[in-house]
Amino acid sequence: MLVGSAIVDIVMYVDQLPERGGDVIATGASQEVGGGRNVLTAAARQGMRTAYAGRLGTGPFGTQITTTLRSEDVELVVPPVTDGDSGFCVALIEPDGERTFATSMGVEAHLSERDLAMLKVRPEDMLYVSGYDLAYPHGASIADWLSRAPDPQLIFDPSPLVDLIDSRVLGTVLRRTRWLSLNEREAEVLGDQVRPLAGMVVRTGRRGCTVVQDGRSEDVPGFPVDPVDTNGAGDAHVGAFAAALARGDDPVVAARAANAAAAIAVTRRGPASCPTLRETVEWLKRRR
Repeated sequence: MLVGSAIVDIVMYVDQLPERGGDVIATGASQEVGGGRNVLTAAARQGMRTAYAGRLGTGPFGTQITTTLRSEDVELVVPPVTDGDSGFCVALIEPDGERTFATSMGVEAHLSERDLAMLKVRPEDMLYVSGYDLAYPHGASIADWLSRAPDPQLIFDPSPLVDLIDSRVLGTVLRRTRWLSLNEREAEVLGDQVRPLAGMVVRTGRRGCTVVQDGRSEDVPGFPVDPVDTNGAGDAHVGAFAAALARGDDPVVAARAANAAAAIAVTRRGPASCPTLRETVEWLKRRR
């Protein structure tokens, strides 16, 4: 279950970012549902049942998100908001696959205590929370709800906004985290705060990732590919990792599957580009 937000990604492919005050003509563009949807899609394609516990608007963006999630058999837990629309993100993708974001928040950023009270979490349920949502106005509400949840199987991805999260909110969520999934910069920002955690997956780009658990770390090599779009690569990784853990895989085995899923994802355009479980398994067989 994803506790947080989904938005619409307006993606534009550019030869280079414009200078300040400048302009640039995109070589291609698309409008797709992104944000939390990317993780949900990745987990679902990897064989996991998924649910979205976040607000949805009733304007054009909210309608697009609702339609997309329903088409992917994602359970919608919180009723739509009738007096506002969902937010959107403009993503500029350069030829090497690197992406630059600017986000406008909508109703998804204001998940209320009443909304959260609707969530019924069982011990076997796995929760996912992003740092984007902890930096949003509803961050404190999510943290307070997690502090009362009965031993959640929480996967937390602090996101590039980790240094904007209120320290109390961040500390509360870290204390409830079962697995932390993050990149090298985010790990550096968090520093010693992550030491008490049960497990951590540090994504290292082309090199793969490092799994840290019970004081031991193991590098899990990545797979060399030629990326065309890195937008959503981290989401594909964490979604595939969560699905593998839910299947009962060892964390290192799960991390290898996540590396493969992310490698395939960056060779495809679009934020929700995670492969299916069958594709991932076949891809790994060819690389033994």
